Amino acid sequence: MSHHLFLTQDHEMLRDQVRRFIAEKVHPAADTWEKDGCVPRDILRQMGDLGFLGIRYPEEYGGSAMDTRATAVLAEELGWSTYAGFAITALVHTDMASVHLYNAGTQAQRAEHMPDIIAGRKIVAVAVTEPDAGSDVKSIRTMARRDGDDFVLNGAKMFITNGVHADLYCVAAKTDTQGPASQSVTIFLVEKGTPGFSVSRALDKHGWCSSDTAELSFQECRIPAENILGQEGKGFYSIMKNFQNERIVLGAMAMGEAQAALDLTLDYVKTRQAFGAPLWSKEAIRQRLSMLSARVTAARQLVYATAARDAAGEDVVKEVSMLKALCGELVNDVMYDCVQFHGGTGYMRGSAIERMARDARVQSIGGGATEVMLEEVAKRL
Repeated sequence: MSHHLFLTQDHEMLRDQVRRFIAEKVHPAADTWEKDGCVPRDILRQMGDLGFLGIRYPEEYGGSAMDTRATAVLAEELGWSTYAGFAITALVHTDMASVHLYNAGTQAQRAEHMPDIIAGRKIVAVAVTEPDAGSDVKSIRTMARRDGDDFVLNGAKMFITNGVHADLYCVAAKTDTQGPASQSVTIFLVEKGTPGFSVSRALDKHGWCSSDTAELSFQECRIPAENILGQEGKGFYSIMKNFQNERIVLGAMAMGEAQAALDLTLDYVKTRQAFGAPLWSKEAIRQRLSMLSARVTAARQLVYATAARDAAGEDVVKEVSMLKALCGELVNDVMYDCVQFHGGTGYMRGSAIERMARDARVQSIGGGATEVMLEEVAKRL
């Protein structure tokens, strides 16, 4: 399906390329990645070679300098792969973690890391969430105290995507215990292998099984002050600013998943016989799938319209919060009915729809829970 109103030929070419890569490299292998708990680094390097990891970054670093709409296309296609754990591995790297380095980094920091990030040679994670602080970023407790030319980090981070296998981590910590919370958070660039920094455990999840997720520990972890990303005390604003991009990504990804589930289910009900006729002959099933298709089509249009407005520099915080809430819930509505219409098959491990239903559950939680998003909408109504 095209969105000629919002997309150009370049966007459609990107979609075709991503789709071809998924057919050739992801579908044949991703069941193994689900068991292994991570996406092979070689696959991410291949994505780098094809230009998928740098679509928003300048050409000087190997990127293709496209806009928010291209990100929505990438995210939707990765969601459409049906392996959301694979999708989120790539999307955290491109649109949730490396953005902190690119947006706030110095020329030197960018020059050192961006070419490797875009090529898929260095994978990035972002470490904000903690055991006691999720969407409420001001409540983080990880501390960074100044010591000469260094900062010393102490604390823990939780639910960190790419956390086990990343090479670089953008870590949020409080650098000021006295001032207002919004002016006390600083983001640091921490490299794997830094003394005092460790992966305390890999986390086992309900879904997104091919995405490695970790709890991280910082114990007297010494970071040179030049590893600050942006300005000291300005991290909260960087995190808030990028939430807009992240939520468009998650909305687009969710709609890719929803469309793939509808496609699969449509195929299934047209061939599966019950009571002497295909399930498709049942009005209740046809109409339910038709209404879900209408809702997904509408939500998708909202994603692309919002991405286009964001690309044009408009303030779309309200619409982004709306689409994150809407898409996170809608993908779960879709999965519920798609599992139902697959009958017993839909409940079996190894069926695509069973995996997809587990993967989709987190879409209404991660990146801003539905309830948090609705409060952001309410403030702006």
